[in-house]
Amino acid sequence: MKALVVDDSRAMRSILSRLLRKAGVDHIAEAADGCEAIACLDDDDLPDIALVDWNMPNMNGLELVGALRGRPEWRRITILMVTTESEQGQIVRALAAGAHEYLIKPFEEESLFDKLAILGFHQPVQGDSTNDFAHN
Repeated sequence: MKALVVDDSRAMRSILSRLLRKAGVDHIAEAADGCEAIACLDDDDLPDIALVDWNMPNMNGLELVGALRGRPEWRRITILMVTTESEQGQIVRALAAGAHEYLIKPFEEESLFDKLAILGFHQPVQGDSTNDFAHN
């Protein structure tokens, strides 16, 4: 499985990448904003899932979701928004734009694994969580 982690925080990209590896993802690409994310997409080798922050420079997460949904060849990418935006209206906007799930920062490791399981990307294992908190 391949993943793309898009967040302007290097620390958050590192946390999410570590957790994805723990969830069994074998290839992870990282980008600091939506523009970088689009630049690293290869139509012949797309990620299965993208974890996308909302608040980033150049191209924010909502704009990235729109761009991913705007090209037919990119529509198969599953999108999980991972952001501090917690207002119900923002969640609705992200899901309406094409995100599949939404996770609010800070989150516990188990919460990310639960979202990945909902999306079909992780089978929770007993004792999987170490109660790491991911902030930013």
